[in-house]
Amino acid sequence: MSEPRHSEELALFPLANVVLFPHGQVPLHVFEPRYRQLCAHALTGTRRIGMVAVRPEHAGALAGDPPLFPVGCAGVIEEAVRRPDGRYDLVLRGTHRFRIVEEPPRGADRLYRVARVEKLDDPFDEASESIPLQGLRADAIDLLSRLLQLMSPGEAPALDPRRFSGIDDVQFVDLLCQLLDLAPAAKQGLLEANGPLARCQQLVTLLDFLVAEFDSGTAGSSRTLH
Repeated sequence: MSEPRHSEELALFPLANVVLFPHGQVPLHVFEPRYRQLCAHALTGTRRIGMVAVRPEHAGALAGDPPLFPVGCAGVIEEAVRRPDGRYDLVLRGTHRFRIVEEPPRGADRLYRVARVEKLDDPFDEASESIPLQGLRADAIDLLSRLLQLMSPGEAPALDPRRFSGIDDVQFVDLLCQLLDLAPAAKQGLLEANGPLARCQQLVTLLDFLVAEFDSGTAGSSRTLH
């Protein structure tokens, strides 16, 4: 099997309920021995980790090596605190998407998984996609505002688009995908969307569905957004 262009080996941190996006940040509490070893190695090297989601039907097999989605997101450790008992508290910032090409067998001295991955770009044609993305951004903010008001009637203020004025459109899409408390499978679908315009279109569709769900009174009582 020939290696794809721009391939590299990346340590994997599989989780069932966390999907990392480029530009996004996630806090992680690391306690398993294999991931303590991963963190120790990463912190003495490139500080880079590949976050990848476990397929939901195998979420109960995290103690082993369960099947993974093929697309994940590389992240760099921006903050790290090692506790006296060896656990780590990390803040991981997403850098770019990747696709798993293969996962070579590991030796006895390495506890965690490593994969050969290829970097995935997020194509964005500014000339033709900038204006449509701006429109979708406005739709997303409007839908999110409506959703928050439906979830907390009389308490949630309308979102002022100027609050997001310092964030460019591409980063806005990824950050909103990161911050919203959506089902992991829905977030994985957003991560796999090919570019910010496609991702924002998919996000607007999801938010529109949630607004309709809450408006009709059929939303689950445990759903939250943060």
